[in-house]
Amino acid sequence: MTDNADKLKGLIFNIQKFSLQDGPGIRTTVFMKGCPLVCPWCSNPEGMRNEPEVMVTERKCIGCKKCEEACGPGAITFVNDMRQIDWNLCTQCLECGKVCPSHAIEIAGEYRTVEDVFNVVNQDSSFYSNSGGGVTVSGGEALMQWEFVLELFKKCKRAGFHTALDTTGYCVWENMEKVLGYTDLVLFDIKSADPEAHERITGVSNNMILENLKKASEMTTVWLRIPLTPGFNNSAENMRATAELAAGINAEKISLLPYHEWGRTKYTRLGRQYMYDGSDTSLAADSETVTRCMKILKEYGLNVEVGE
Repeated sequence: MTDNADKLKGLIFNIQKFSLQDGPGIRTTVFMKGCPLVCPWCSNPEGMRNEPEVMVTERKCIGCKKCEEACGPGAITFVNDMRQIDWNLCTQCLECGKVCPSHAIEIAGEYRTVEDVFNVVNQDSSFYSNSGGGVTVSGGEALMQWEFVLELFKKCKRAGFHTALDTTGYCVWENMEKVLGYTDLVLFDIKSADPEAHERITGVSNNMILENLKKASEMTTVWLRIPLTPGFNNSAENMRATAELAAGINAEKISLLPYHEWGRTKYTRLGRQYMYDGSDTSLAADSETVTRCMKILKEYGLNVEVGE
């Protein structure tokens, strides 16, 4: 690899060590920022936009007012020693996050080189070899930064690491194909088998996604991930359509991911509103619904589990 490839930068919002949910064994998961989908239930909203942004934790604020002084647009004020942010005025200049001493204001997203990220994941190489684990790149949508992922995976494969790509599949196939040449496993998210419903909720059609899924399954091992979302994709009809899809590509495993709102508080911290109507969450959360979906998938001879 050339020095230029090592110095290629990607926008990262988290590197999670000792991950047990993103592929086999103990893994390090690199979260890339930016996603072409706008799923309203997304549990990592800080990964949706393809630029660094302000993320606040009010309980950490010590009232020093350095952020107010640094805020050129005047979006931050203190009233009775309580910080207030007018998100309509915020230009994401990030100056407040640079001066906050207590990390009550942080910057979600940092540009890091391939070499830097590889040095981080390489720290846990012994865990990978002992557990059958490796490195997973997730998002956001990792393939929005496919060149970075490609160069990172090249280094990982040279080091003997197992590589996994967690993707929505919404990308140009030629770019995905390049990355898959260095990918041992694809964790492929399937939101819905229905093109109209998929576009209505996520903002994009699933036509390219399903085409890429078929092609990817011909190149490497595929696990499907299905987020069970109330009022969207947990119907028996959609589950049968998804089962047919999974059987058609010989997916090695299907993971059902019951709906949750663990990421809801992140929206407030980013100055956004959680948009998905959670009034019917019991449909996805209760064991009866999960069991029904598992039964349908297993009728097609598929290997199904809950979680991961």
